[in-house]
Amino acid sequence: MTSMPESQPLPDPEALREAIGSGDPMRALPSLARLREFPSTDDDALVVPLLILGSEQSAFVVRSLSCSGLGMRRNEQGWAVLTRLVSADEDANVRAEAANALASFGVERSWTLLRERFVVDDAWLVRCSILSAFAEDPSINPAWLLDLAQLAINDGDGTVRVGGAEILGRLVHDSAPQAAEARALLQELQRDGDHRVVAAALNGLQS
Repeated sequence: MTSMPESQPLPDPEALREAIGSGDPMRALPSLARLREFPSTDDDALVVPLLILGSEQSAFVVRSLSCSGLGMRRNEQGWAVLTRLVSADEDANVRAEAANALASFGVERSWTLLRERFVVDDAWLVRCSILSAFAEDPSINPAWLLDLAQLAINDGDGTVRVGGAEILGRLVHDSAPQAAEARALLQELQRDGDHRVVAAALNGLQS
């Protein structure tokens, strides 16, 4: 008779706390990753404070991974921390990860905040993170998608304009009420100076 494998013991919270707050990314990152071993709901009171601790560290990679964890845990403490980071963190990588995590709370809750950040934050990485998060949400209001795409295609960065063109292509593909307007905008983008934008526009028109 084969015995059932024993479950692995959960990590020691105090050891994780010490490593995450050590200031050494080589110790903090593996410890943040191990927080995933805790049950998704029962241990939020233990895990979320450790993620918040990670969000306060000097290394941007530690703050970024902490944002990702807060997006998976999704509680009010995490929302408050992410809202601060998406607006105030000095590193675009962290702001982008915070934006992505905020989007995971649901489009209805995060839309107004993230649209505002899209307008205010001129880092292409942040804007692309917001575009990607909303473009992949099947529940988003198509009118909101069109609004976001219009902001994106007027951006000075070609990568952001590509993201906007891809959203317009989705609206055309989904036969949304805004499909005709989206198609007209894609036709205009065929004259864009960036060949990547032109390719995305052509692809959207073929949807």
